[in-house]
Amino acid sequence: MSHTPPPPEFKRVIAAFPLPGQVLSATPYGNGHINETFVTVVDVGRGTRRFIFQKINHKIFKKVPELMQNITRVTEHLRLRQPRGLALVSAKDGQDYYFVNGGWWRVYDFIEGAHSVETIAKVAQAREAARAFGEFSAMLADLPGGRLHDTIPNFHHTRSRFEALRRAVTADKTKRAVEVKPEIDFAFAREADTDVLLDLLARGEITERVTHNDTKINNLMFDNETGRAVAVLDLDTVMPGLALYDFGDMVRTAACSTFEDDQDPSRMKVVLPYFKALVTGYLESAGEVLNATERAHLAFSGKLIAFETGLRFLTDFLEGDVYFRIKRPRHNLERCRTQFALVKSIEDNLKEMNRLVAEVEKARK
Repeated sequence: MSHTPPPPEFKRVIAAFPLPGQVLSATPYGNGHINETFVTVVDVGRGTRRFIFQKINHKIFKKVPELMQNITRVTEHLRLRQPRGLALVSAKDGQDYYFVNGGWWRVYDFIEGAHSVETIAKVAQAREAARAFGEFSAMLADLPGGRLHDTIPNFHHTRSRFEALRRAVTADKTKRAVEVKPEIDFAFAREADTDVLLDLLARGEITERVTHNDTKINNLMFDNETGRAVAVLDLDTVMPGLALYDFGDMVRTAACSTFEDDQDPSRMKVVLPYFKALVTGYLESAGEVLNATERAHLAFSGKLIAFETGLRFLTDFLEGDVYFRIKRPRHNLERCRTQFALVKSIEDNLKEMNRLVAEVEKARK
């Protein structure tokens, strides 16, 4: 967790929102790579109430008003069916954000009686996480109002990510390419994978949906008593996408044996019981929304998103660590190597993973 205190303009940000009392404290919260987040405690007379203040990274999210329109539409739609989900607090001027000193801020109610987790601890938790993200997509299948904005164009467009790596290798502006030749070779050997889902989409065999696009386990809140997921967090990347992107990112982050930035990539492998639990939970809630082609590519999607994420980490390393926050000089390279280790593990287990999907499908019928 970051220990960076709120910036000097934080008092003006606080004053811009209709809080129900005096702010007692504001401390850093969470482990996100992108935005700055603070949990703020407010005195409400006979107790306290908490809010989440978040400074949006506008270097990455370049169209903040459009991003906030997406989040407003999605949260209002979801809360009709999910009362404990995310709820934005509008600023005093009626906007769902506040702009000051060149920065964009938003505020959420804190979701009490629930907690987040960084890694899957048991099979049942993996199943519940997948059920929650599947439910999220299913509930947004009838989102009114037309297509959402693309908050980051081509976010999960794997071909674009691959071409960005190719450009970074060619430019080699940090002179790091020689150090990562094995990783570059690994990536280039799998170039054909980048087009698999895009070609299916182009042929109309899979369809565009409203997707979360960052389905890490720590983007869920679990009820403290029941363990059931009660809210989906981090909606900055909610936009048009593919259901397989969401499921693939769950495989990448939940059906894995270690953290994405483990400095020893040999510890990273796909965990088959967790994978089966993800398939079970996801199909429980989203199975009726997905078509046969989507269901047939569930295992492949995990490989693709791990590969894509490794490409992104490797590209950022070659470009001088300009996108992801790092804690040490080769942090992005370590992340890349761990993701590529997961890709290799999925390749080695792909036949068994597809068998598990078929087994879950058969059990559902």
